Order: sequence, then C-alpha cells, then structure tokens
Amino acid sequence: MAKLGYLVVLSEADPVARAVESRLGPRPSLGMAIDGVALRELGAHAATLRRGPLHIHDDELDQRILPETRSGLTLIFPSIHESAAGQRALTVHPIGNPTQTAEVGGRPGSLVPSSPRLMAAMLRRLAEGGLRLGWSATYEATHHGPFLTTPAFFAEIGAGGIDPAPAETVELLAESLRDLAEDPSDRVAVGVGGGHYAPHFTGLALERRVAFGHLFSRHVLEDVERPTIRSALEETAGVEGIVYARAADAQPKWLEAASRIRDSELKPRTTVTRSS
Repeated sequence: MAKLGYLVVLSEADPVARAVESRLGPRPSLGMAIDGVALRELGAHAATLRRGPLHIHDDELDQRILPETRSGLTLIFPSIHESAAGQRALTVHPIGNPTQTAEVGGRPGSLVPSSPRLMAAMLRRLAEGGLRLGWSATYEATHHGPFLTTPAFFAEIGAGGIDPAPAETVELLAESLRDLAEDPSDRVAVGVGGGHYAPHFTGLALERRVAFGHLFSRHVLEDVERPTIRSALEETAGVEGIVYARAADAQPKWLEAASRIRDSELKPRTTVTRSS
C-alpha cells in the first residue's frame, strides 16, 4: 500500500462513528496496529482505526502512531454533532480551543494543526451529497479537543435530535471518506468572525477556490490571545492570510498577525447550490 494520507478514527463511544464503521463493512488489515487494534485499508492512501475512548478526550492519539506513518498524515474523526439548538446539518471543523477554556476536551488555548484542503474537500463532498438528501453542509468554528500535534478535523452529522442518525446521512458520510483528495489549486486562509456555523466561509469554500484552516467565531474574538492567533497561522499549512466575515471583525491584533484576503481575490470554482 502507498503511504497513508489520512486515517479515519472510529470511536466506539460515538454512535455515528460506530454506524460509519458498520457501513464501511469488513476491510483487510494493513499489518499495523495501535494499542493492539489493526489499521484497516480504506483506499489507496487511507485507513481506519477503531478506538475505544470518546474522540474528544483521546489526547495524543497521534503519538501512538509510528513517526514514519505519521509524517504527512491527517486524522479524520467522524462523529455525531450535538448542539443546544438541535442543528440539523452535515458539518466539518478544525480542532482546538481558541480561548482559555476547554469544556469539551483538549487543552485551553491550544490548537491542533489543521488540514485545510482536505477538510474543504470533505465539506464539498458532503454539500454535493446533501443536496440529494435535503441536508445542508457547513463549516463549524474551532471549538474542542482532543489535543493532537498532527493535522486533524471532525466530520459530523447533526441529526437535530433524531436518534439514531438517518441511515442515508451515515451512508453519505461513509462514502465521502473514501478516496478523499484535496484540490491543490485552493488558496488557504484562516477565517475570522461570523457565527459558529460559519455560513460566510462555507459559501466561499463551496463557490470559490479557497480552503479554510482554523475558524474563529465572532463571540470568541475578544478572548483569543495573541499566541493563539500566531498558532492558528502556524498550524494552518500553506496559509496566505486571513479572510474576515465582515469589516468589523478585523481587530488590530488580527490585522497585525497576517495580511487580509478579500473575497473578490478568490477565484470562482464550479458552484455548488446550497440547500436551505
């Protein structure tokens, strides 16, 4: 098998991850194991790994992976998305805690390296498939653990209180994880401002050639410290600058950190019509 590009981590404690594993079915072992559990082939450059712990608390999982396997690897965590508002959507988001709290795993003020182009590819697949199902797809802002030092992101089903998640959404998520490939023509940016579900940045990723790494919602901007801002840029591979959801979000500490990329600078791509 060729070198791994990404590893899909299937938490036994998460209902969507269990359902995705069932949907993927039996697959051959790669002859490698982590904590006694085999990595299983998913595609030419991808594998899966079953894990017992809840993913948001599976800190430093990547350190259990051999360095030669970990190099160039992205971890993807399929998961259930839960929100107080009962959001019904397919979501992707980078990992980390932008402020000095860590209520849902990870470490305070610590960000995990992002994988912007691969995460954008996942968002686009979910958006395209979601159209057929009447489900929207969206970025979420950076907001929880686990703590890792290897690029990673979550891909989630927010079922809006439906339990279990609808089978057709599980199938879409599982199939979207196969043979996932990034678009090298995407420009890479950090997104600042807007809501937690980041509709502005979602629209740009779907309709223009841009991929976002870390995303900071408007409600955390005042509390994000300068070292975390620097980390967001350092942990976003290939980053060119910051895209702001609105002019008022461009606070001095953010303007000092990186150049601004305007929406008009981003080239169009094949448009995906978003469902409402």
